[in-house]
Amino acid sequence: MKQALVIIDAQQELIDGNHEESQVFKKKRLLMNINLVIQQAIDAADLIVFVRDKEVANGEGAGFHVHKDIQLPNKNAVFIDKEATNSFYNTNLLSTLKEHTIDHLVIMGCKTEHCIDTAVRTATVHGFDVTLVGDGHSTQDSAVLTAEQIIAHHNATLHGHYNVDHFSVVRQTNDSLFNPIHHQYR
Repeated sequence: MKQALVIIDAQQELIDGNHEESQVFKKKRLLMNINLVIQQAIDAADLIVFVRDKEVANGEGAGFHVHKDIQLPNKNAVFIDKEATNSFYNTNLLSTLKEHTIDHLVIMGCKTEHCIDTAVRTATVHGFDVTLVGDGHSTQDSAVLTAEQIIAHHNATLHGHYNVDHFSVVRQTNDSLFNPIHHQYR
């Protein structure tokens, strides 16, 4: 099984916030967990993909780049920039994953109810089993729900989400994320 870690919108300004939006919920924990999972991917020699949203910091400067506290790997990393909520829309993400014959994705990053949710669902449609890192994605409070409620809701909803042949499970950072458990549910 070939795998990839896909880290979505883990960008400086999105995580830290700006004059319009607050920082994400449990920012320090998110950054720590991203680094722990990056190390798991490095140890497994798996592909690491950073997806960046061009709307963050108007697509330029330090605010646009991957957060300064995330340890970038020396190799096996790909950077993909997107212009939509869906990381697969008008990007080379799908072709990059297919080129590397990936069939299992570990997904984490920001924001839970937008880009993370969309990526998990779209990935299953495109033929990937997905492990969502339950303590590895975050967001801010909405007008209706707290960030904590949004995260809990999506972890519950996306655990077992399926599109006939492929589906998602939610696991935690301290699990062996690059040893997929999807076969236990088939």
